[in-house]
Amino acid sequence: MDLLLHLITKHKLNIYDIPIIELVEQYTAYIRRMQEQDLDVASEFLEMAARLIHIKSLSLLPVHEEGEALKRELTGELIEYAACKQAAAALSQQTDGFNAMARPPEKIEADMTYTRLHDPIELVNAYMRVVGKKLRRMPPRFDVFRPLIQKKIVSVSEKIKSVVAMLGFTGRLSFRDILIRSESRSDMVAAFLAVLELAKTGHVELGGETEDPTLTLLKEPEGELDFD
Repeated sequence: MDLLLHLITKHKLNIYDIPIIELVEQYTAYIRRMQEQDLDVASEFLEMAARLIHIKSLSLLPVHEEGEALKRELTGELIEYAACKQAAAALSQQTDGFNAMARPPEKIEADMTYTRLHDPIELVNAYMRVVGKKLRRMPPRFDVFRPLIQKKIVSVSEKIKSVVAMLGFTGRLSFRDILIRSESRSDMVAAFLAVLELAKTGHVELGGETEDPTLTLLKEPEGELDFD
């Protein structure tokens, strides 16, 4: 926690909205420097590194509600830890020079009998929160990264060729028809960018309705289109 607070302060990051990707890169770079200097890296540092990488990986997924929840949990822990450090520093200044007690400590007899009554559902919820917190701090499973490894990335240049090929058969096609033929979200984004590039370079003409324009092929591209 001290290292995270140091990095957040040094790089002027917002502790209430931590840019998790930037923080992970700074933290892992610091750990690597410690290892290069043959310094012993405590297990707590490596555990925090695994936790940060897990949050970063979940945040890169299309649906990242779990990543946001883990990020909020880490933010809360950092804020509480920073507040405790400030309180400890203030108490240390106030008690500086006063190391003697007015009287020796007295033994206080305490009744340790637990008398509070709980509903069964309250006990179940408490147990599930403890178990869930422990599981979230475990290193990520391999199947968490499987969607990233297996996800097919569609190139805009290849999609331009595909759109031109479809228009080559019919000469005219609606934008909705092109999207229907897309197999994934990445494919749909590539199709949208391909249509914009073809329209910008004058190879297709857009007409018809605003919500579902019609594409008319004016000329086929000669060679590869440079898409930035």
